[in-house]
Amino acid sequence: MASGREIKTKIKSTQNMRKVTRALEMVSASKIRKAQDRMKASRPYAHAMRNVIAHVAAASTEVRHPFLVERAEVKRVGYVIVATDRGLCGGLNANLFRKTLGEIQAWQAKGVEVDIVAIGQKAVQFFRRFKSINLLGTATHLGERPRMDQLIGVIKVMLDAYMDGKVDRVMLGFNDFVNTMLQKPRLDALLPLPVAAEQIVAEAKEGEGDTVVAIDMKRAHDWDYIYEPDAESVLEHVMTRYVESLVYQATLENLASEHAARMVAMKSASDNANKVIDELTLVYNKARQAAITQEISEIVGGAAAV
Repeated sequence: MASGREIKTKIKSTQNMRKVTRALEMVSASKIRKAQDRMKASRPYAHAMRNVIAHVAAASTEVRHPFLVERAEVKRVGYVIVATDRGLCGGLNANLFRKTLGEIQAWQAKGVEVDIVAIGQKAVQFFRRFKSINLLGTATHLGERPRMDQLIGVIKVMLDAYMDGKVDRVMLGFNDFVNTMLQKPRLDALLPLPVAAEQIVAEAKEGEGDTVVAIDMKRAHDWDYIYEPDAESVLEHVMTRYVESLVYQATLENLASEHAARMVAMKSASDNANKVIDELTLVYNKARQAAITQEISEIVGGAAAV
């Protein structure tokens, strides 16, 4: 059995750790409301953009924008991965990375190369370790209020690679905020738009995504929008805004997920620390009682010997 001094040291260190976990829990609890408000405020716009893009992809427009053309052969896939800058948020990042790596390995098994744009310090640190994955760009330390100008650079890197034909498909990975207790790792197709539209329609049919009205029916007929001033300039603007809005929404979803996961993880850590402290206190009391009993036995034995 450890000595009383060693047990007291363990109790003290566990108490100090509990102070840290409680502080982190309270900080995330105070920030999660604002993060959720920002996320919910931008959700309608992002959902509307997905619906518009699904309709545009189903239209029979004469303008063949590169985003609208699904390439016959996929030689290189690009991923935009949104993770956290800090840790101590449970398995939030690990679940997303595990899901992403599964898809990446499936592509690489087909001989497809993979490019990554990492948003968040944890994503940069994780994907930098893989020599088989090309890290195109990074964006870190977005803070509690991410701004679009912090993301435009890395978004443009991936869009330019797609426009130049260096990347044949673009995916977006992030943690989708469901509620405080549940955050799902998610991989969405961004480009080309026909692939993204198929995913949007599939989600709508399953009741898990946006409601896309009558897209299947419209695909059975030739139809198009009336563009002003012209189709090319309108599509260029809309499609760029579509990618930017979805990446920005992903950062807000991931930020809300981060605070929720950290709050839950730190509460669990604090509860575990309480249990450890109780157990160590019981062991310490037993050790102290044993030491007292031994001292009394020695005194009684010495008095009897005299």
